[in-house]
Amino acid sequence: MNQYKEQPLHEKLRQHARIRPHQDALIYYGKRISYKELDELSDRFAVFLQKQGIKKGDKVALFMQNCPQYIICSLGIQKIGAIEGPCSPMFKEWELEYEVKDLGAKAIVTLDHLYGVVGNIKDQTELDHIIVTNYTDFLPEKPVPFFPEPIISKEKIEGTYDLMSILQQEIDKIPVVDIDMDKDICLIVYTSGSTGLPKGAMLSYGNAFYKTKGVATCYGYQHDDIHLSVMPMCHIAGKLFSVNVPIFTGGTIVILTRYSAEALVEAIETYKISVTYTVTPMNVDMMNLPNAQDIDFSTLKICQCTSFGIPLTEDIMRAWTALTAATIFEISYGSSETHTADTVMPLDDIVAGGHGKPLPGSEVRIVNPENTDEDMAVGQLGEILIKSPAVFKGYLNKPEATRTAIQNDWLHTGDIGFMDERGHLFFQGRRKELIKCSGYSVFPEDVEVMLVRHPAVNAAAVIGVPDAKRGESVKAFIVLKDEYAGTIKEEDIIAWSKEKMASYKYPRSIEFRESLPQTATGKLLRRVLVDEELQQRGVNETND
Repeated sequence: MNQYKEQPLHEKLRQHARIRPHQDALIYYGKRISYKELDELSDRFAVFLQKQGIKKGDKVALFMQNCPQYIICSLGIQKIGAIEGPCSPMFKEWELEYEVKDLGAKAIVTLDHLYGVVGNIKDQTELDHIIVTNYTDFLPEKPVPFFPEPIISKEKIEGTYDLMSILQQEIDKIPVVDIDMDKDICLIVYTSGSTGLPKGAMLSYGNAFYKTKGVATCYGYQHDDIHLSVMPMCHIAGKLFSVNVPIFTGGTIVILTRYSAEALVEAIETYKISVTYTVTPMNVDMMNLPNAQDIDFSTLKICQCTSFGIPLTEDIMRAWTALTAATIFEISYGSSETHTADTVMPLDDIVAGGHGKPLPGSEVRIVNPENTDEDMAVGQLGEILIKSPAVFKGYLNKPEATRTAIQNDWLHTGDIGFMDERGHLFFQGRRKELIKCSGYSVFPEDVEVMLVRHPAVNAAAVIGVPDAKRGESVKAFIVLKDEYAGTIKEEDIIAWSKEKMASYKYPRSIEFRESLPQTATGKLLRRVLVDEELQQRGVNETND
């Protein structure tokens, strides 16, 4: 991992622009942007920011779906030493207002169809500059695959800047700013808010470099690799695996604004994609396409995956490889506070259900949650602690939360897991979601993985509910596969579970749902189910 000089990502971009200026950096539904063009466009945006008084350390929010503009602006922000603040394009007004205010952002870049949200919160924030763009700025006349979003005509919005006009302006010189890789913050990414309000994790240029270099070298990615970018760029994993890594190696990024199984396979076939990063339901959807056996997956080599919604089981891995001949695996364990990817799955030692081994240079400990000085033995559950060059610089505006999270250079994740004898980490769930049944510890993920093995179950979520006899018992929320809807009863799932799981672990009650609550990035929100359950029980007790 020492073959690369430590430097910001935009300096790698400049190198590729000099060495391979005409190579495709980005492909957007057929529109191709070379490395030379990407470097020049991000320079122009950087100079624009400087002219508006945006300087090193200032925050610029990005409020967009996946598109070339996102990457152009992200790189431009870095080039002047400003700080990128990604905001989910699914945010409603109060969510965006909270993050923009907490950031203290001075500027925001948004797609015009989202401007209504921005316009309604701007007066409650420190925003001085609103830059607006339209999908058609980079969308070709005949998009391939079919473009899924409604196209609105481009109109001038009073009080805003047009990004395309900015990117067409010639500049006299490129921006040059000294960057301290360890101290200077390049990104503030907010935690998912699974408990309480989201917290802004401050990540340095060095944090980003270490993780980008580590993932790229572990998998041997090269400039001729073609990466699919369908996961949200506003999310730390989507940014790392599908944007930072290919720019670091000089590869090509094929950008999709929105997911559909049909769009993914058309992109794979059309643009000869070799590397993907997806969540398990996407792979399952592609395998379930009526014409799956006729799809040309021959260029696929590595399929990185995350178990959101549906766990990546050994059966799914086998079926995917049988269909595509590509290698698929759970890419990593990580968090916003460490620029994700604290572990990576080694290609020569792939373990189903595991989350890989510590990234070279990182350390992972499993400790007693009640006494974090006590290390747990191999195979024993405990809290996951991380020490690495990528541990964040702290939570923005929250020093006390920072002191709680980082103790003696170790990040206390609040996650529970264990290490096996080969050094693989197995993530089991959040400590706060632990269910205590008859004195036994039950982790929701453990039960959920078993439940989705039932032939009728499409997705499952598990919580603990009060039980006078056991303390707590397991309740499962089940989404059935379409073909089984209305034919499977609660007692069927319970009976099956009783045969497959330990007596303290199997669900005592089942609730069927059409969908499960998730964050904008697809992470299961069990706390919503817990809140609903508490409310329902309160109502029932009142009625009784």
